[in-house]
Order: sequence, then structure tokens, then C-alpha cells
Amino acid sequence: MLSAATLLASALSADASAPASAFSGCPALVVDLERPTPLTAAETAVLALWLRRQAAPVIGIAAEGSDHPFGCACDAVARSHADAQELLHNIAAAPRAAMVLVQVLRATEHLDIERALLVESLGYATLQAGGEFQRWLGSAVRPQPATAREAGAAVLLQRYGAQLRVRLNRPARRNALSVEMRDALIEALALVLADDSIGSVVISGEGECFSAGGDLAEFGSATDSALAHAVRSVQSVPQLLARCASRLTFRVHGAAVGAGIEMAAFGARVEASAGAFFQLPEIRYGLIPGSGGCVSIPRRIGRLRTGYLALSARRVDAGRALEWGLVDAVYELPVAAPVA
Repeated sequence: MLSAATLLASALSADASAPASAFSGCPALVVDLERPTPLTAAETAVLALWLRRQAAPVIGIAAEGSDHPFGCACDAVARSHADAQELLHNIAAAPRAAMVLVQVLRATEHLDIERALLVESLGYATLQAGGEFQRWLGSAVRPQPATAREAGAAVLLQRYGAQLRVRLNRPARRNALSVEMRDALIEALALVLADDSIGSVVISGEGECFSAGGDLAEFGSATDSALAHAVRSVQSVPQLLARCASRLTFRVHGAAVGAGIEMAAFGARVEASAGAFFQLPEIRYGLIPGSGGCVSIPRRIGRLRTGYLALSARRVDAGRALEWGLVDAVYELPVAAPVA
């Protein structure tokens, strides 16, 4: 763990042009944000700029709520060195994915949503063709592709006056975002955008959870990552969600993992059951959030907390999500009536 003064010396050294990265044997920089930093304003500016130029993720160590002039130059802030260990473990296991993640989050922080989603898609496509994702594909135990579709539409629509209710309807697959469900959501959201009489939209999920994220059985099925990006450029659930966000309320329960929370974070309002949990596990696959999460989540909880979620891959419960602003309200699920 390095002090700001030590890092300043690196920033001012002759080899400062070589950024920290996995290629230089430094997949992450860990910065002590609580040690006194007697730097001038000019030195502070030089160091903050140098930190933002690093290819490696910059992890700050500070007690929660600690204010520090270099906090904004970090990519995530952990409460202690022990708290940072899982982030550092994941970064070491997938340094290229970690690098692309922080680069995308930095680059999109001040972009409009449409352009930011294109940057996210380009980063995701880059990693789809990369060695870290390919290694995960070769070693992971994944669910088998569905041999038959579940009964009914993948997305259920019900109209109640000016309100449209949209319900993910693949409970046996934990409402995983498959190609089938993506296409059904695109149709539903296109309807919302075309019909001004729909004043509000409530999106929820059937079964035990809202959504367990992308369908792992379909991971790797897109063998041409450039084509996959092209498809996302013209058929994008996140783009459509962003365009009608002011009318959207997400009501999530159980797991809201990966694409589940990435999509929900676009909503003007997100309500979560008391037992809900949220997670961005993509770094474990050698990927970054690719369903809009690099854009929607930072706009709710900020870049540093998004970096912490994505680099740690940890679960966050409903209470913490409410504290952070990832959700707007927490509700109790009704108790099921006993079977007679």
C-alpha cells in the first residue's frame, strides 16, 4: 500500500510515461487515502492526473465516508486492506478485464448515455474475443441450453389503464437474459416508446427471483465479437430502457445479478424486496458488465462504488443497496397462505 507522497515520486520520475499495468508487473495500485498527504495544490493536481492515466485499477484504502483529494482519481475505495483483498484477487485473475472495466468507467463518466453505451459495448466485445473469457469458457461448468422453451411468452404484458406491466417469464431459468428474452424485451420497450398513452411501466419477474443475469448457457455463442457489437448497436435493451427511463419502475425480488441489476438501474424508480441481493459477477468470467451496467449503475451510485461492486463481484443486500441509492425503496414480500 503506497502513500500519496510515494506515488508522487513515481509520477515525477523519468519513467512516469510507462503506466502501471499487468504488462509491467503491476496489475493494480493500492493507495493509502488516510495517511497524511502534505502536498501542494500543484503536486496534488499532478498526482491525480497521473493516477487517472494508469492502465491498472487504482484502489484507495479509506474508512467509509473518508474524504480525500485523490478519491476521485481512484477506481474503487475499500474500507481496509483486508476489504480490498477480494478486489485484488479478481484483478490478478483477470487483469485485462479489470483494466478494460476501469477504462470504460473513466471514459463514460461524463458522456451522454447513448455514447456511453457504445463505449461499454466496444469494451465488452474486446473481452469476448480475449483470452481470459476464453479460458473461463473452457473451464466453467455451465447449465445446458434449454432443450424446450417454457410455456408462454418470455415476457408477459398486461395493460391497466395508462400503466403497462411487464413481467419476465422464464422462472425455471431464473429469468436469465437469453436471446429469446432480449428480443421480447425489445418488442415491449418499442411498444412503450411508440405509445404515449402508456404513462408508467412496472417491470418485475416471475418465480423466485427477478433475474439471475445473462444466460450462461448462451455465453460464447457469439463467435464474432465485432458482429455482436454491431447487433447491440441496433438492437439494444439498454438503449431502449434509457429512452423511456422516466416512465419505468422496476420491482425486483431475490437475485438481481448482472443484467438483472444493470437493466433495473435505468429505471426512474427501483423497489426491492427485503431479501433481494445485487451482484456484478462478470470479472470472474473475464468480462465487464455488458447490459448497460457500466452506464446505468454509476449514474445511481457513482463510479467508485460501481468499481467496487464490479471488481469485488460481491453481493450487496437490499439494505446496503438502499443506503447507496442503487434502489429507492425496500418492501416486504407478502407471506404465502398455508396450503389447506
